[in-house]
Amino acid sequence: MIAFLSGRVAARAGGTAVIEVGGVGMTVHCTPATLAGLRVGEHATVATSLVVREDSLTLYGFADDDERDVFERLQQAGGVGPRLALGILAVHTPDALRAAVAAEDTAALTRVSGIGPKGAQRIALELRDKLGPPPAADPALAEYGAAPAPEAPWRPQVVSGLVNLGWSAKDAEAAADAVASEATDTPDVAVLLRSALRRLSRA
Repeated sequence: MIAFLSGRVAARAGGTAVIEVGGVGMTVHCTPATLAGLRVGEHATVATSLVVREDSLTLYGFADDDERDVFERLQQAGGVGPRLALGILAVHTPDALRAAVAAEDTAALTRVSGIGPKGAQRIALELRDKLGPPPAADPALAEYGAAPAPEAPWRPQVVSGLVNLGWSAKDAEAAADAVASEATDTPDVAVLLRSALRRLSRA
């Protein structure tokens, strides 16, 4: 098993990055949030999971070991392969996913493309005892009975898109904050990305 890669980020495009290790470029498939943290030309370390098929060897890369472990455990649920597992982590952070599974929140799970109501129920049932407990509420909010709000699923896609277009992570995060009020219940990521670009161009 290849547990991690550590080297220079040689390229980044679409949903993949190329990390140079010992003179060899290794392609890794990543979530938008993980890709947003990688800078071409800079050194990076990503936790990895190697998926072996008869006709392919595919590496998936993650920001940390926890995200990688959740990716692997997701595939223990019926009907969940590596691509769908990566898609789930593109929408939900590991802790947000734990909370959704623990609460059997099928509505949250069906926000992921490729997961219907029955699939969401199966994931919640089969992974209930495999992902670990959901995180405790922020102590600062506990006295008010409020838990931290999960990250909006469109946000990492907008941030990643802006970074891929050459903006800094700081500017991309600020632009995502600026367009948050424009997001509807079913936001169009392309529309939000264009709006963020207009704001950055005016700045």
